[in-house]
Amino acid sequence: MENYDNIMHLGNPTNTIAVLNRYGFNFQKKFGQNFLIDENVVNKIVREAGVTKNDFVLEIGPGIGTMTQILCENAREVVAVEIDNKLIPILTKDTLRYYDNVSVINEDILKLDINKIAKEHNDGKPIKVVANLPYYITTPIIMGLFESNVPLDSVTIMVQKEVADRMQVGPGTKDYGALSLAVQYYAKPEIVLNVPASCFMPKPNVDSAVIKLNRYQAPPVDVKNEHLMFNIIKASFLQRRKTMLNSVGNTLNNISKEDLKEALRTLNLSETIRGEALTLEQFAALTNLLYK
Repeated sequence: MENYDNIMHLGNPTNTIAVLNRYGFNFQKKFGQNFLIDENVVNKIVREAGVTKNDFVLEIGPGIGTMTQILCENAREVVAVEIDNKLIPILTKDTLRYYDNVSVINEDILKLDINKIAKEHNDGKPIKVVANLPYYITTPIIMGLFESNVPLDSVTIMVQKEVADRMQVGPGTKDYGALSLAVQYYAKPEIVLNVPASCFMPKPNVDSAVIKLNRYQAPPVDVKNEHLMFNIIKASFLQRRKTMLNSVGNTLNNISKEDLKEALRTLNLSETIRGEALTLEQFAALTNLLYK
């Protein structure tokens, strides 16, 4: 179906309110529901995600289908994963009923086998993920996508502005942490759009940003043991104000303070250095020295 002119697009607030009233829908705080009501923003996100007719798109958290509609109009196929079962009839019987290239799955994204979906719908080729993520679950979803080796082309997500900032900053800044390093190990992050709270219903207390994570074909650093590196990174930021010697030395049983001192010395790093001062390259080099 290629003629979309007579479809009621939900980027228009009047249409969104009409749908919510029709179903007597109540926003669920536990799912962090805030629906986009700005057509320009919706179109821009889909454009920044680079969605074309060749693409299979996985959408996480479609809500009532505001962005799903535009994704369907631009992609070859869309699978939308929604946790709230009260939204399923709205999506399947109403807002998406005119589209023949979308399937809706009522499931928790963290429990879903995304590799299987990529295999079935895209022959295992890299997929594009687009999402407007509730803030409380942003990190587990992003890390879940990267760590489970899902074939990814890119992840374009709307998140809390400060979380987006955290993903793209470098050492020595207060927002730099384990999330920055993890994201930058797997992908090149770029904030493509800032979105004020007024573009949502209900209006959240914070502004949002859309960040695009372009997946690296191979990580930018060479590390012998990924798992160990992330353990060292997490330990370094558990207590940011502590030195690496204390934060890592007291947290990880498999690394002695003597070995850690030796490794820091080899890398010409001070014994009093804190994790927040190290680059991804330095964390990788440190891991390779400590990996036995």
